[in-house]
Amino acid sequence: MNHLYLCSAQQKRYLALLEDAALPNLQITEDISKANIILADPPKFAPKLEKADNLQWLQSTFAGCDALLAKPKSDYQLTNVRGIFGPLMSEYVIGQLLTLTRHFAHYHDAQLESKWSPVPYQGLTGKCMVILGTGSIGAHVAKTARHFGMQVMGVSRSGKAVEGFDNVITNANMTDAFAKADVIVSVLPSTPETKGLLNRDTLSACKQAILFNVGRGPVLEEEGLLDAIKDGNIQHAVLDVFSKEPLAPEHPFWTHPSITVTPHVSAESFPEQVFGIFVDNYTRWLNGEPLNYQMDFTLGY
Repeated sequence: MNHLYLCSAQQKRYLALLEDAALPNLQITEDISKANIILADPPKFAPKLEKADNLQWLQSTFAGCDALLAKPKSDYQLTNVRGIFGPLMSEYVIGQLLTLTRHFAHYHDAQLESKWSPVPYQGLTGKCMVILGTGSIGAHVAKTARHFGMQVMGVSRSGKAVEGFDNVITNANMTDAFAKADVIVSVLPSTPETKGLLNRDTLSACKQAILFNVGRGPVLEEEGLLDAIKDGNIQHAVLDVFSKEPLAPEHPFWTHPSITVTPHVSAESFPEQVFGIFVDNYTRWLNGEPLNYQMDFTLGY
């Protein structure tokens, strides 16, 4: 018999899904030390990780597992969720991009004052989007951008070609891509290699680009962004993730006219979708097959 410990902000919904699924040889337990399988939100469960003495497999309900990877314990299989966030991230990026380029906020304000106030704009066709991270999320954003006629470059460690991108280059050539970029989108995880990757030096290669950070907050050096905006390298930044969350009320990003702040909402973990991944992996677990979406504790993703 396998024993499952559940730890999520969506606890009731997951319990209902587990009850309806009636998975074989699986018993829910409230005793962490007894559980060999855990289904959890990483930030919520991380403080309890060391108590999981019999843990063999932890299924994260999030894509990012930073809170767990930061812990010394690594004698278990850690799987995350993939393949479900691409559409949501694409909606967020394109929605925010169109809001900026088509001046929707301006028209909202003008309507409140009963003003007929057209503003010149440019379409997205022919513009260059550079995406940092060419996994499933980055690839979906790339394909969506191409539907709008954009040229899309990817940046990854390997520089390996990926469907949906016009071309992919290595991290070493990132600033060359920045020099051509109208839009930059980071979907990178937080690792020692990516921390502070977007800083004043790297952003200085940009020429009035619009910057999105929807991956992980530590990838962006916050003071470096403010300098890049001041220097004219970044015309606007749309930020959904931050090094410290929630963002402090006194943080300068809140009131900066060239920064859009949202509270880490670009891609929610909907229990029904996450549970489908868990069920598939649990079936693999019972059959002794390799689990999908295993995290590498060394690489950090």
